[in-house]
Amino acid sequence: MAALADHGSLAAAAVALNLTQSALSHQIKELEGRLGLELYLRKSRPLAFTAGGELVLRLARSVLPQLASTEKQLTALHSGQHGRLHLALDCHSCIHWLLPLLPAFRQGWPGVELEVESVPGFDAVAALLAGRLDLLLTSDVQTRGDLHFEPLFDFSLELVMAPDHPLACQHTITPADLTGEVLLTYPVERARMDIFSRFLQPAGVEPGRCKVVDNTSVMLQMAAAGLGVAALPDWASSEFVRQGLLAARPLGEGIKRHMYGAVRAPERHQSPLLGLFALIREQHSGGRG
Repeated sequence: MAALADHGSLAAAAVALNLTQSALSHQIKELEGRLGLELYLRKSRPLAFTAGGELVLRLARSVLPQLASTEKQLTALHSGQHGRLHLALDCHSCIHWLLPLLPAFRQGWPGVELEVESVPGFDAVAALLAGRLDLLLTSDVQTRGDLHFEPLFDFSLELVMAPDHPLACQHTITPADLTGEVLLTYPVERARMDIFSRFLQPAGVEPGRCKVVDNTSVMLQMAAAGLGVAALPDWASSEFVRQGLLAARPLGEGIKRHMYGAVRAPERHQSPLLGLFALIREQHSGGRG
């Protein structure tokens, strides 16, 4: 009835419904037979509904949108578009590139309740396996069959400093260059910081002094003010460097890392996860990574 009202004729309504005219006519006659009354006037131009037809049309206008909405919700449930996505970040600075992606994710997956935990103070892998966490963004891979680590993008670790810092005159930074420097670090054990495990400790070098800073933005501002130097992923300082507020130099021959999305292996193909992974890759595809 809604199609008849919208298109004004049996022939046009049949085309819109992808039916033959005779099939649609048969359906309407069958309905009229069950109701015991005519629903529209066959000879009228333009098409006119009977009183009974108007009642059925009002019902259709009310019910069809609800049916369409329910069908969409059922499809979403089947495809994983509803539910919870609780993710954690295994690095302090990841939040700077993740947050700008979230509006696009929410638009694409409006039924998914998203929780973000920055630098969890718990065993994130254990929480992932226990189901308390659904996704861990990390650069540390573990070889195990119950978890899948989805490759997302490459990035480099750089030393950032004030543009007028003496080290800014060098093309690269050696471990020995940091012996007299104030190194700004996160409140994380040294074994988890690449600047120590991959750069300073293999060379047997200690920085002049370490100053703990728990916020990336504050760390960048302190480095720009000449209050220390910091080893950060290139995405964290790129805007400051672009504006000329900081200088960034590679550590040695370069410390290259890769970002992964760790998920429970059986759930690696869930649609919301794949959608978020696609957004992350798209953001970093320009080589910012």
